[in-house]
Amino acid sequence: MNRLSTSANRCFVCGPGNTAGLRIRFRLDGDICRAEFTPGEHHVGYDGVTHGGILFSLLDDVMANVVFLQGERCYTAKAEVRYRQPLAVGTPVRLEGWLQRRKGSLAILAGRVVRAEDDAVVAEATGSFMIDAAA
Repeated sequence: MNRLSTSANRCFVCGPGNTAGLRIRFRLDGDICRAEFTPGEHHVGYDGVTHGGILFSLLDDVMANVVFLQGERCYTAKAEVRYRQPLAVGTPVRLEGWLQRRKGSLAILAGRVVRAEDDAVVAEATGSFMIDAAA
């Protein structure tokens, strides 16, 4: 096991050792980081709609994992999210993240949450991530 995977074991979004977490399994598919998720009743904000904080957590991690899965650790410096439509609890989604550009120790990443049944974008984000050179 590499040192990066052990340090993320308790991550709320992707850590397999976090029993209260989402336990998302991210993978690289070429230059795109991908994963799938179906929100449950415990992810609700109100009226059967997935909480926006859960959606942002998914976006933050799908973006960061573009870098992480290539062997580097990074931290969110700034992010902006755009919610396009509500996501009903129980609706499967695809997560996609990609690198827009990199300048030194800063990576500019983008991500989106896409409803699996009709490819509608539910939420999207862009973010600046600081690469941890010490990792």
